[in-house]
Amino acid sequence: MAIFKKAKKSDDNLSIKDIVLPEHIGIIMDGNGRWAKKRGLPRTAGHTAGAQTFRRIARYCSDIGIKYLTVYAFSTENWKRPKEEVEAIMRLFKDYMIEAITDFQDDSIVVKFIGDRTVFPPDMLELIEKNEQDSKDRDGMVLNIAMNYGGRDELVNAVKKIALDVKDGKLDVNTIDAQLISDSIYTAGQPDPDLIIRPSGEYRTSNFLLWQSAYAEYCIMDVLWPDFKSEDLDKALIEFAKRNRRFGGV
Repeated sequence: MAIFKKAKKSDDNLSIKDIVLPEHIGIIMDGNGRWAKKRGLPRTAGHTAGAQTFRRIARYCSDIGIKYLTVYAFSTENWKRPKEEVEAIMRLFKDYMIEAITDFQDDSIVVKFIGDRTVFPPDMLELIEKNEQDSKDRDGMVLNIAMNYGGRDELVNAVKKIALDVKDGKLDVNTIDAQLISDSIYTAGQPDPDLIIRPSGEYRTSNFLLWQSAYAEYCIMDVLWPDFKSEDLDKALIEFAKRNRRFGGV
């Protein structure tokens, strides 16, 4: 877990240069539909604008030295949305994967996808695997893209894997602990998020990183995701640096 410099709450002139940055940030990219509705546009236009914001913020996080960034792009519950909207999101996802093969090379970003991949067609699976394979030896920020992801689904899958190992005699039930569960989920080997940011003003976790966020700080921001700027991220980082993290202590 990253250690943070304690900022003075009375100091309104702090910049990100004055603080130690969190090691791992999670972002719930929320508000695309409302952004479009406010402008009299179809919801799909909001997702297009949100995808552009994602590219910009991911690169900015890499540039300032964030080591891990996990973005919530599409949940296991989002399939309930109108077919046209889901299809538009999948097209954007595919376009991004095609671009990412070359776009993030100069940034040394390692691209990973977390979530249930079994629902994706072969061409998308091929793009997912190519992105991960081509970027695995880079030495920059790790970018986790949560697609068809759900925190409960992730834990169910982890429990199933552990149960099978017990059944096959590979694992003694008495050795099951929190670390084993951490090693069995999608983000195995990565530090837990220190800060989770939710634009759009909603006060919900929305099934995002349920296990990993046990001690994460949350920052709720009253700005819709397509309008989210690097300045908004800076505000969240500075606010986070002012908090006193005790992890259950005093």
